[in-house]
Amino acid sequence: MSRARQPPLVTGISPNEGASWTKVTIRGENLGTGPTDLLGLTICGHNCLLTAEWMSASKIVCRVGKAKNDKGDIIVTTKSGGKGTSTVSFKLLKHEKIGILDQSAVWVDEMNYYDMRTDRNKGIPPLSLRPANPLGIEIDKGKFPQKDLESLFPGMSADFTSENFSAAWYLIENHSTTSFDQLKTAVVNLKKQANKKNEGSLAYVKGGLSTFFEAQDALSAIHQKLEADGTEKVEGSMTQKLENVLNRASNTADTLFQEVLGRKDKADSTRNALNVLQRFKFLFNLPLNIERNIQKGDYDVVINDYEKAKSLFGKTEVQVFKKYYAEVETRIEALRELLLDKLLETPSTLHDQKRYIRYLSDLHAPGDPAWQCIGAQHQWILHLMHNCKESYVKEQKGNALLHSPMLDLDSDVRPSPIGHLSQTASLKRGSSFQSGRDDAWRYKAPQQVVFVEKLTKLVVSQLPNFWKLWVSYVNGSLFSETAEKSGQMERSKKNARQRQNDFKKMIQEVMHSLVKLIRGALLPFSLREGELRQYGGWEMKSELSGQWLTHVIQTVRLSSESLTALEIPNDMLQIIQDLVLDLRVRCIIVTLQHTAEDIKRLAEKEDWVVDNEGLTSLPSQFEQCIIHSLQSLKAVLDCKPGEASVFQQQKTQEDVCQLSIGIMQGFIDCLEQLSTKPDGDIDTSHLSVDVSSPDLFGSIHEESSLSSEQRLLIALSNCRYLERHTFLNIAEHFEKHGFQGVDKITQVSMESLKELDQRLFEMYIEFKADPIVGSLEPGIYAGYFDWKDCLIPTGVRNYLKEALVNIIAVHAEVFTISKDLVPRVMSRVVEAVSEELSRLMQCVSSFSKNGALQAKLEICALRDTVAIYLTPESKSSFKQALEALPQLSSGTDRKLLEELLNKFKSSMHLQLTCFQASSSAMMKT
Repeated sequence: MSRARQPPLVTGISPNEGASWTKVTIRGENLGTGPTDLLGLTICGHNCLLTAEWMSASKIVCRVGKAKNDKGDIIVTTKSGGKGTSTVSFKLLKHEKIGILDQSAVWVDEMNYYDMRTDRNKGIPPLSLRPANPLGIEIDKGKFPQKDLESLFPGMSADFTSENFSAAWYLIENHSTTSFDQLKTAVVNLKKQANKKNEGSLAYVKGGLSTFFEAQDALSAIHQKLEADGTEKVEGSMTQKLENVLNRASNTADTLFQEVLGRKDKADSTRNALNVLQRFKFLFNLPLNIERNIQKGDYDVVINDYEKAKSLFGKTEVQVFKKYYAEVETRIEALRELLLDKLLETPSTLHDQKRYIRYLSDLHAPGDPAWQCIGAQHQWILHLMHNCKESYVKEQKGNALLHSPMLDLDSDVRPSPIGHLSQTASLKRGSSFQSGRDDAWRYKAPQQVVFVEKLTKLVVSQLPNFWKLWVSYVNGSLFSETAEKSGQMERSKKNARQRQNDFKKMIQEVMHSLVKLIRGALLPFSLREGELRQYGGWEMKSELSGQWLTHVIQTVRLSSESLTALEIPNDMLQIIQDLVLDLRVRCIIVTLQHTAEDIKRLAEKEDWVVDNEGLTSLPSQFEQCIIHSLQSLKAVLDCKPGEASVFQQQKTQEDVCQLSIGIMQGFIDCLEQLSTKPDGDIDTSHLSVDVSSPDLFGSIHEESSLSSEQRLLIALSNCRYLERHTFLNIAEHFEKHGFQGVDKITQVSMESLKELDQRLFEMYIEFKADPIVGSLEPGIYAGYFDWKDCLIPTGVRNYLKEALVNIIAVHAEVFTISKDLVPRVMSRVVEAVSEELSRLMQCVSSFSKNGALQAKLEICALRDTVAIYLTPESKSSFKQALEALPQLSSGTDRKLLEELLNKFKSSMHLQLTCFQASSSAMMKT
């Protein structure tokens, strides 16, 4: 894996000037990790990469090429650091221009001579060279045909470098129109050139005069020796004498120069020692240089010097070298210990860890530093996780959390929704059913939520480097990003294969610790007793609400996605998915439980203000409460990639179904409580909260004047709306959010609602019908009335009129609340009245003619009046009552009966108007 390096920086070049092809040494920083890392090298704008020789990260040797610029920067480009910069420059010196006829003290490469005419080099043989204009005047080409010139000068040439040069041809071809004065000037120029050439030859001889003298002396000595050998022979005695003289001279010389020679030997010895020190100063200065470079942190330089010393003096037998090399080894051993301590030091960045591992590998440190670093990092992560838990548990117990969690969750890679969540609250309920809880929770997150945020952030920030360190250990890139150290890479891969299971256990231990710490904070009941002591310790005064559990689920999901992006095997992350599933289930359960509590408190929010359809705000509040709860669970119910459905377990389905039924039943109980509460128990204190409402006092007045019968009617109207609309809408929302057993929830709720409706209806009918029914018998027999002895009927008696007025009062009361309830209530009241009237008629032993006429008049009057509310039961009762009467035989009686009925209807036309309204549908009892 590549490391981020600084761009190359050139800080020196030696020499700093020279001609093309000059060998230079470039020094600087970050000049590459190897020959393959070097991508470009330019000096004065010329590419010198072909001649570059990479020596180290701080040294490169190359030759300067032919550049266009006289002076420029030295730019190094590497694969690891990119294009670099330079703090120094190089000056390019141009070669002296030497013509072919100029004398030079050095050898000139004639294959690449300098053409002064075109001011450029040409790689052609010198025989084809033509010097500059020899006459020094302007050339004026004539118009003579070339063929005529060739015929005029056969075998000749106008090229003055040719052996067959013809001056006449040259003048005709180049100066045919030149004036005589200009030709004179040309002669002067030729003489000047000749004199200059002679002066140059003389100056060249003067410069080499000493060389000539030495050569002359050598030749004279040789000449004398040859003459001596060719002369007379010396006699033997003279030769012996000469030898003796020479011996004495030699001895005298030795005596005279003994001291001088001794000093010379001592000087030679000293010089040799200095030469040795100079030659091997690298080794002698190496211990001190190692100390200095270690203090500066230049470990690369130390390693390079150590490798060089090891290759040169690692197997030396010279005692001095062995002594100094031992000092080097001592300091290198101390460096190994220092680097190992830095490697195992935590916290540390991945870049530093890789760097120290490579240093230790280059220094041939014993053991496996990379695996030691992995183990230390693993323990460090576990230590951080447990310390995080302990600090938050201690802070919770000490009530020391004095600031917002947004301050705890410092800059994170993910935006924390805690602040937004605390301000909006996940259930944005209407003010009509907000509970009176303290609002401080809006500005402070629970301690467990802050802990989970911090814990997951810690793991997500630490585990990627830990995983990448292992990946580098597996592929061998810890030791070299190129193939320079294949041996170490192979050993690393072999060690990684052997320790793969151990590393897998490390990852699993981190994942288990993460999950159990979160469970200890949020789901303590899911841990065993021993695990609870290690991973728990939280004060669970109250369980977290669904809003905060939703936030925690989102946090854990984001952490899981971050870890999955590292390409960690799914089997190692499965435990996190299991945690997310348990948190999702718990969030649903808690949210439904809190919703059930809120539903129970809806009774306190009933204002008894009825709309045009006879409904209060209670059904709407109930539906909105459930919808908001389900919407808050949408993110929890939705399955992210790799997650299982929250309803996959049968127990979860059953629990959610029972809780849903409990919510519905709780609202039904709320309705029953409101409708059956005695008048004196009505609590209107909650209405005083919103003093700005214009209907406040009117609402209080209306509610305080409501009778029990009116509250029953309002409850019946609400039940009717719940059955036909609300419960069906809620069932659709349950199905939309994937709830299981919706049919069962709806069925049970409907049955319970119908039972409540029937009970409330029977209570209302009992309140209203019983007084009317009870007044019939006393009214019939008022004034000692006797069916056997009565006068001719003159109209409907007052008891029946009173009964009708009471029925009309019931109609008015029901119509005021909900006109949809009128047919159902009126039909049932009519049934009760007709049934009682039938009973009374059947109890009469006998009727006189007038009595029968009177009875039939009253029965028919009542039947015809409530005709639109007759049911089969009430029709049967009226039929039975009429059958109990004697038949009217005469037409006079029938006519009288008809006249009296018309009179009754005419006199009570206004009162009976309510019974004349058309009713398209009759509600079944």
